[in-house]
Amino acid sequence: MKSLNLTYKGSLGKTHLLKINYVKDGLTKEEISQQMKALADSQLFAKDGEQLYVQPVSAKYITTTEEVILNKEDFNLPV
Repeated sequence: MKSLNLTYKGSLGKTHLLKINYVKDGLTKEEISQQMKALADSQLFAKDGEQLYVQPVSAKYITTTEEVILNKEDFNLPV
């Protein structure tokens, strides 16, 4: 599974992470930057008096792989 981790500074200077799962692969720096700025400008997300996503800091793809160790057949369960 591939996700996109977007890091922002909040209005109180804290770092906040927005993780988007099942993201489109191959987005350009410009596309991501534009959308991060639009999200920051929207001021939609706040918690405990802090705007969470005020200043874009970074973006990165995260790829997670699964490794099956045991499955139904190993336990003689009906399929």
